[in-house]
Order: sequence, then structure tokens, then C-alpha cells
Amino acid sequence: MTIFYFTSTGNCLAVAKKIGGNLVSIPQVIDLPDLHFKDTVIGLIFPVYGFGMPKMVRKFLERATWEADYSFAIGTYGNLPGAAMVDVQKFAKKYGQYFDYAESLLMIDNYLPGFDMNDQIAKLPEKHIDENLSRIIADIQNCRTFDAVAGPAWKALTAMIRSGENLFMNGKQGQRYMISQDCTKCGICAKSCPAGNIAVTDQVVFKSQCEGCLGCVHICPQNAIHMKNEKSIARWRNPDVSLNEIITANNRQKGNTK
Repeated sequence: MTIFYFTSTGNCLAVAKKIGGNLVSIPQVIDLPDLHFKDTVIGLIFPVYGFGMPKMVRKFLERATWEADYSFAIGTYGNLPGAAMVDVQKFAKKYGQYFDYAESLLMIDNYLPGFDMNDQIAKLPEKHIDENLSRIIADIQNCRTFDAVAGPAWKALTAMIRSGENLFMNGKQGQRYMISQDCTKCGICAKSCPAGNIAVTDQVVFKSQCEGCLGCVHICPQNAIHMKNEKSIARWRNPDVSLNEIITANNRQKGNTK
């Protein structure tokens, strides 16, 4: 089994690790000239952003082809998934691929302008993550087929939000982050950025390819990156994933970090 994943604060990587198999970070392969893969089982795990897939995951599905006896997609979300899983199945079909199984998994919402992380962490037991993930793993092991469903209202709301995504997913979100005097220029933000969007020299520079994943904000060891309208200064990294694992998954920098 091969699982392709996109992670920022470790949630999707934690899920991939529990499912098992050969784990492949999408940022590490997205620029390869040949994205054709073959395995008995192929999976995709991604976080749901604004009821949809991250830009890089969409790009991956546009370019990737695979041969598999069974394929699945899992979208992790912290509040509402919208019609994200319906869209991922439709999007894959548009480019000649197919997911036999598409399911969402409620986890933690780390979108700081919308949620207080302390409240989110306190609510984790209510989300029954391990129980729901065990069910999903059993489904995958049994090669269960499942077409995602969403009602007309969710489809309409998802379409409306996705149609306006350029207003808030234009690649320039990072340029609105604020760097406090606590920054030590350690370069961890750059190394953990899946888009390779951050350069650290005598200052921290955000370019124009931001994925809006907030990984740099949450991962900074000095808590030095802030958003103007964040609900709390608390941060999140999945406890089952180390900082080094996130850096290994996402580091796309070449010689411009300290």
C-alpha cells in the first residue's frame, strides 16, 4: 500500500502512520516529471480547507496517475467538511482516476482566526478520533467501497466558497503574518513549509505561493508568528508526529535557511 499525504501540523501524517504502508509526502514528489504510481492499494490523505482540497493536492491530482486494485481518499477536518469528499471523487474522475472509498475524519480545527486552540484541545475527547479512524482502517483493510454524499445545500455552499477561494487562497496569506521580536531566525518555519514559500536570512520573508496551511504559525518553536485576528496564542502539533517528521515531509528549501 502507498499513501500520499499532505500535512502541516501533523494530523494527516498521524492518520497515514496509523493506516500504514509506504508513506509519500506530496510536497516531496509534486515537482517530479513522472507522477505515475502502481501498487495494490493507493491512498490519499489531506486536510479540508474551506470545504475543499489544498491547492497542492489539487495540483497532484491533476498530474498524477496510478494503477491500483483499490484506492481511497480521506479528508481530515475540524469543524465541517462540506462537500469536500464528493468533490475529490469528482475531481479525480475528471483526470481519469477513481477513488473506491472517500471518507472524512473529524479531528481538530487549527484555523486560528476561527477557533481558540485551547477550546479545540479540550474538545478532542468528544470527537472520538481513534474510534472513527479504527472504523476507517477496517473499511480500507476490507476494501469497502463508499461514495461520498452531500446534500444540495452543502454542495451549493461548498461551490460558493470554492468559487471565491482566490480571495483568501491567493498565495499571499503569509505576507499578512506578523513576526514578533521573539523570532530567533532559526529557519524552522522555512523547513516546515510545504510550499517552500518562506526564506530566512536576516529577516523572515514570505513569498507568493502560500498554501494557507498555517503550519509555520503553529510549528514555530518561539511562537513568534502571529495572525492579526487569531483567537488565541496557543498552538497545535499532533502529539503523534514529531517536528523532525514534519520537516522531513515538507522541507523544500535549498540553502536559504539557517
